[in-house]
Amino acid sequence: MMTESQKWMLLSIVLLIGWLFYLLSPILTPFLVAALLGYLGDPLVDKLEARKLSRSLSVTIVFIFFTILLLTSILLLVPLLEGQIVALVKKLPSFIDYMQSHIIPRVLNITGLDAQEHGQGVDLSELKKALGENWQSIGGFAGHLINSISTSSMLIIAWISNLVLIPVIAFYFMRDWDILVDKIAHLIPRHIEPLVARLAKESDEVLAAFMRGQLLVMACLAAIYSTGLWIIGLELGLLVGLLAGLVSFVPYLGFIVGILAAVIASLIQYHDLSLLVTISIVFGIGQLIESMLLTPLLVGDRIGLHPVAVIFAIMVGGQLFGFVGILIALPVSAVIMVLLRFVYQTYVSSGLYGTPSGNKDDVSSENIK
Repeated sequence: MMTESQKWMLLSIVLLIGWLFYLLSPILTPFLVAALLGYLGDPLVDKLEARKLSRSLSVTIVFIFFTILLLTSILLLVPLLEGQIVALVKKLPSFIDYMQSHIIPRVLNITGLDAQEHGQGVDLSELKKALGENWQSIGGFAGHLINSISTSSMLIIAWISNLVLIPVIAFYFMRDWDILVDKIAHLIPRHIEPLVARLAKESDEVLAAFMRGQLLVMACLAAIYSTGLWIIGLELGLLVGLLAGLVSFVPYLGFIVGILAAVIASLIQYHDLSLLVTISIVFGIGQLIESMLLTPLLVGDRIGLHPVAVIFAIMVGGQLFGFVGILIALPVSAVIMVLLRFVYQTYVSSGLYGTPSGNKDDVSSENIK
């Protein structure tokens, strides 16, 4: 058992690390992204090593694979998304006309408000005019983003530095991942090393389920939703499908957000709800595939984070550490969940929760009396 001084020393070290992390959070983004890539790539590197390849060669192969996957995704998705955003903005003026002539009068009629009195206050012509004059500037948003970044020398330097640092650091993380884990393990006091090793293994299972499994589930759902919406004729199917897949890390949120976004896109495209049934079928099929196939196969039941806890963790991480906090919110929450589960099991099996096993009969007799 640790002495009181050792406990205070451990607490001081934890607080110091947390304080340093808070101070350095603005520059930690490339390191955290690189660590994420290293963690995701380590199992692939280990499998290649098991086939008698050297560690460096295995890392190089995995690194090239990640690079090709990322560049291909960017080259394919950015032009498609840009085209869909431009198409959306071009259709908005006609949708505004439809709202002005059909939706708003019906709402005023249903609510019992005086159309003559309130109609002047719901004039969307200026919004329509602004969209009509500026829709072309929406196109080429990637170029505008680069131009806006280049207007500030510090921002462009930071942007280029991150682009260079992330792959370099990720390469070293993947190459030395097992060495780093072993060195950290050697720093753990020997009398608690078995317990820490067990908790670390459970945490790794939870992290693997989330970081690898859940990301695959999100990508599969985005592909399913986008393909299904494209088949039924929704022009903004890719945009809606990617949005639904992106937020599907919260159970049922991708389903709800996706249906709402698809219905709005259908209204913009057709000015009616003719695709409502087929949209519901697409998202219903996607939900069934997720719950019956994707989640059991890729994730399992090892995460166990409640949807409310997921939302709370992301908001807390963003509030405390900004973008860095959002990146680490769910992984840290998964590890905390493992630790809380251990604390709960220890508490339930302790004498503080109940009575020692030898006194059960005495307590039972007292309760009966």
